[in-house]
Amino acid sequence: MKDQSGRRKRKRTGGLRRPSSNKKRHELGREPAETTVGEPRFRVIDSRGTEEKTRALSTNVAQVATGEETVEAEIEGVEENPSNVNYVRRNIITKGAVIATSEGEARVTSRPGQTGQVNAVLIE
Repeated sequence: MKDQSGRRKRKRTGGLRRPSSNKKRHELGREPAETTVGEPRFRVIDSRGTEEKTRALSTNVAQVATGEETVEAEIEGVEENPSNVNYVRRNIITKGAVIATSEGEARVTSRPGQTGQVNAVLIE
């Protein structure tokens, strides 16, 4: 097991190695957005520097790439999610999730909790 600095938690002698400092503000993480299927809701948050991130809290629209063109499709539900099996029941969209759209089944290639939009590629 490793601590936050990447070192082992225990010394060679078996003693516990304590962290030398607490996390700084820029090292802290945030709660996951857990984008659901539903009426579009977004939240803008500050990120490092002058940048902003748009969190998609819920959305029902996806940009689906079908070969050489991209079409806007309606999201009907989540079919499969490799990051968490419970996300399928809760209709939570993450990168890599397979979603059912009006165009057919598609795999999500974007990170909706970071970019605020769902980009997907059609699965044959």
